[in-house]
Amino acid sequence: MIYLDTSVALAHLLGEDRVPPAALWDHVLVSSRLLEYELWTRVHARGAGRAAGDAARALLGRVALAELSPVVLERALEPFPSPVRTLDALHLATAAYLRAHGQPVQLATYDERMAEAAGRLGIPRYAC
Repeated sequence: MIYLDTSVALAHLLGEDRVPPAALWDHVLVSSRLLEYELWTRVHARGAGRAAGDAARALLGRVALAELSPVVLERALEPFPSPVRTLDALHLATAAYLRAHGQPVQLATYDERMAEAAGRLGIPRYAC
């Protein structure tokens, strides 16, 4: 199972310099419901048209979205092994929750700070 970070989803969606390998989309993908809000915020901020909206809906349709449950939100309040930003803490708390419940999660991210914190939590990085 691959935990899809917003940095990778946006790179794919918006055609940035780095894009994830095609093989990523063959895996079971999961992310926090937060991904949906982050994607739409960026799509709207760029004034992207209908095609970008359709692409965002298609991408979100391929990802199982985990809700921000009270347990996940409580974990995000705790310290992380290295400094993280607020939204990254929510994503990492979700990935840690999945891992704690027996899911073999790897993190797909382009965010080095997030990857470092995930590694220290025992969540391996998916090579993208």
